[in-house]
Amino acid sequence: MKGVNVYAEKGINVDKTSVHKLISLVSKELNKKISSLEINCVGNETIYEINSTFLSHKYETDVISFDYSNENNSFDGEIFIGVEKARENGKRFKVLLDDELKRLVIHGMLHFSGYDDVTASKRRGMKKAEDQFLYQCKKIKLLKNL
Repeated sequence: MKGVNVYAEKGINVDKTSVHKLISLVSKELNKKISSLEINCVGNETIYEINSTFLSHKYETDVISFDYSNENNSFDGEIFIGVEKARENGKRFKVLLDDELKRLVIHGMLHFSGYDDVTASKRRGMKKAEDQFLYQCKKIKLLKNL
């Protein structure tokens, strides 16, 4: 998919073609074009550093998104996914790591589309949208070793 780059740190086996399929599905459903979108699958050390440097949070997290777009109808940004934190969350919520990773990509894209999760009500709306997209892309597998 043009304009999309997928990076994974050493030891993280992400199927880039499947990530492209997921992004294509979500962007079409949201009626947005892709200007430039980077998906970065990283470990705890990297996500901690990004969270600390850019958000002044001194902890690992599962997803951080940076929206660079000045337009409402396109995606231009970066999504960083903390794979180790996603694995922890998957165990905690009893979901497969693959599904948790899909949710995080979708979550980042929804942030770029105006969704927010700062209040309980907004979190519920965002979760509902995530669940709808997860259902639509249930056959897509992001991890190569699953």
